[in-house]
Amino acid sequence: MDIIELTRKLGAAIQETEEYKKFMEAKLRNDKDEELQKQIGDFNLLKMQLDAEHEKEPRDEAKVLALNEEIVALYNTIISGEAMSTYNAAYQEYKNLTDKISNILLMCENGEDPETCEPSSCSGNCASCGGCH
Repeated sequence: MDIIELTRKLGAAIQETEEYKKFMEAKLRNDKDEELQKQIGDFNLLKMQLDAEHEKEPRDEAKVLALNEEIVALYNTIISGEAMSTYNAAYQEYKNLTDKISNILLMCENGEDPETCEPSSCSGNCASCGGCH
C-alpha cells in the first residue's frame, strides 16, 4: 500500500469520527437556516458599506461610528445564537482532532516514534504559557 492510498484511508477514517460528523451536521444546519443566512448577508453588506465609507474623502465619522455599532450588534446577535454556538463548538472539537493529527504527522516527519509520539498542548506562543514543567 503506498502513502497516497494510506492518506486516503486516513481521510475516510476522519470522516467517520464523531467530531467530523457533528461539525458537518452543524454546518449543514447553518447553511439551511434562512434567518441565519440573512443575518450573515446583512452583516457582509454592512461591512462593505463600512469599507466604502472608510475610502471616502472626507470621511463621515458619524456614519462610520453608526455602521460600526450596527456591525457589532449584528455580530453579537449572530454569534450568540444557538445555531452559531453549536457550530462553533462542533468546529472547535473537529479542529482539535485535525490539529492533533497534523501534529502527530509533523512529529513523525521529525523522526519521532509513530507508535508513541504524543503532541503537547503547547501552542508555541510562550507569552500565554504557564510553563512547560
